[in-house]
Amino acid sequence: MQCPTQQRPRALVVRTAGINRDGELLRAFTLAGADAEAVHLDRLIAEPDRIDQYAIIGFPGGFSYGDDVASGRIMAMHARERLWDRFSGAVERGALVIGVCNGFQVLVQMGLLPGPIGKSPVQRVALTENTGARFVNKWVRMIPEPGSKCVWTRGLEEAVEPELLMFPSAHGEGRLVADSPETLDELEAGGQVALRYEENFNGSARSIAGICDPSGRVFGLMPHPEDFVHWNRHPWWTRLTELERSGPPPGLRLFQNAVEAASNPVGARA
Repeated sequence: MQCPTQQRPRALVVRTAGINRDGELLRAFTLAGADAEAVHLDRLIAEPDRIDQYAIIGFPGGFSYGDDVASGRIMAMHARERLWDRFSGAVERGALVIGVCNGFQVLVQMGLLPGPIGKSPVQRVALTENTGARFVNKWVRMIPEPGSKCVWTRGLEEAVEPELLMFPSAHGEGRLVADSPETLDELEAGGQVALRYEENFNGSARSIAGICDPSGRVFGLMPHPEDFVHWNRHPWWTRLTELERSGPPPGLRLFQNAVEAASNPVGARA
């Protein structure tokens, strides 16, 4: 946890037309100990220097620009064409970045995940239509990947009992695919797979629910950890014992990890 005498890190939530989960992301960052604010993508394009002020950057869920063309595509192309240098520069200086659901779709299309090749943004994975061709809204159990580099998911497997490590999912295009089996092998070998589904309901390659970049500080996932920052959001919370609810919920723990890492000296790598 963050020392009370330390300055609270600043968190940016990037919103735009169609985004509808910015409020939940703001609350999660605030509860975790950050000073968070939402700024419209158009404002960032007009004032790109603002991005340099934040230690944490979040891309929330929703249906940016109505998911016209493809899920997250318009937001991703705006950010990639107008702000690539700023966002990639933020990663280089050690900022933490998270993309949830639509935000995950944006990060992979921008090229921030699984990470650029050299200095160029390249898309190597995508989130496409669920195998059942239906929108699915359900709580799903998560399996943290042992040995993952991901800063955000550290200690999740120790925070709660395995059956309580759940996040709600709500998407129709969340099936992770890669440009080749070799890319998936590379992600696994490099510790970039952060979370897997216990039940692979959407058909994601190798049951992958979330990945990080090589630094472990840029993280994207389809389930919504920001929806599990209070124990009373759990599907059977009234049956949980006092001991089971004694620590922070898994979603809050995830954001606390980021705030703790952001409190390290600028440019530090965890």
